[in-house]
Amino acid sequence: MFISIVAVIVGILASSSFVIINPGQTGVLSILGKAQDGPLLEGIHVKPPFISRVDIYDVTVQKFEVPAQSSTKDLQNLSASFAINFRLDPIQVVNIRRTQGTLQNVVSKIIAPQTQESFKIAAARRTVEEAITQRSELKKDFDIALNSRLEKYGIIVLDTSVVDLNFSPEFARAVEEKQIAEQRARRAVYIAQEAEQEAQAEVNRAKGRAEAQRLLAETLKAQGGDLVLQKEAIEAWREGGAQMPKVLVMGSESSASVPFLFNVGDLQD
Repeated sequence: MFISIVAVIVGILASSSFVIINPGQTGVLSILGKAQDGPLLEGIHVKPPFISRVDIYDVTVQKFEVPAQSSTKDLQNLSASFAINFRLDPIQVVNIRRTQGTLQNVVSKIIAPQTQESFKIAAARRTVEEAITQRSELKKDFDIALNSRLEKYGIIVLDTSVVDLNFSPEFARAVEEKQIAEQRARRAVYIAQEAEQEAQAEVNRAKGRAEAQRLLAETLKAQGGDLVLQKEAIEAWREGGAQMPKVLVMGSESSASVPFLFNVGDLQD
């Protein structure tokens, strides 16, 4: 009986004198309620029995979704929701234990307010329209601000993503009206260009008609001159000249309309 009691006491002492830290965990040893320097990394560690305790912190990747609101450079309300992937720095877990306590406190007291402040910094640098159209630049500014703020608390930010980005209903209506106005403006430009092209085509057609009329007038003028020469020759012959007049005759179509002269007397022979 005595041996059994001693065995139980030894077992209790042994179990309370050692602690096992698993991979992905870091422990903080407290003796009489005071956190001791130096985190307990993975492995077996000795601790004083009965008067000590070990708080275990998960140092693997954690993910929390944090909402944020801000005003843009043009004083428009902008709200967002960020997914923050982070982990605790194992080396600084003791300080986290002393200043923040639990992981839930880290999220609610550090990560959430710093996310809000970082979003304000990023949003204030641009208008609401720029925040929407330049979303990657907004996230870049947010990441820089958040990393610099959380690093000093022993929180390592691995990645962030913008889950949702919303703007006020007033701005939504303004965007819709702007899009309608831009569509109407593009339609007006298209109609104007179409009218200009049609007008230019009409000018080209008018120039073509004018050129055709000019060439026709020159042709008629040239043919009229040939007829006058023929009439003068015939009149001279009628007046009884000693020599038969020479008559100007236009060639056939196959001779390219080249005129030639011949004596009327030659025809009589």
